[in-house]
Amino acid sequence: MNWEVFQTDDIAACVDLRRAVFIDEQGIAEEDEIDDLDDVATHILATVEGNPVGTARLLISGTTGKIGRICVLQSQRGTGLGAALVRFSAEQLKDRGDLARIALGAQEYAIGFYEKLGFQVCGPIYDDAGIPHREMEILL
Repeated sequence: MNWEVFQTDDIAACVDLRRAVFIDEQGIAEEDEIDDLDDVATHILATVEGNPVGTARLLISGTTGKIGRICVLQSQRGTGLGAALVRFSAEQLKDRGDLARIALGAQEYAIGFYEKLGFQVCGPIYDDAGIPHREMEILL
């Protein structure tokens, strides 16, 4: 396709995307979205013709790699970019070689999307910023 997905140090571009999707579009409060974990996370950026259009961040906790803050601008949804972003993120975590699982918190409506990428629901519904989520995982 016409996008690129890569690890980035451009945290500002990632935060701008999250602000557009989570804060402006979904109405999540800025204090719930922007946190101090950005300083320790690995950031993934997707671009089309050099323009940022999607992002995710990776965190490690023990033997779990967590993919979080996954978002794609509305104009790029349905193009396969979101799946490419999640696959790239999962590969980055698998390539470490020291993790037992990859986890993410899926908004409930998106569970089917993540299931197609190999994730399985592994926890009850929980509230995150007023949106129902489920924990999902891939065992390595």
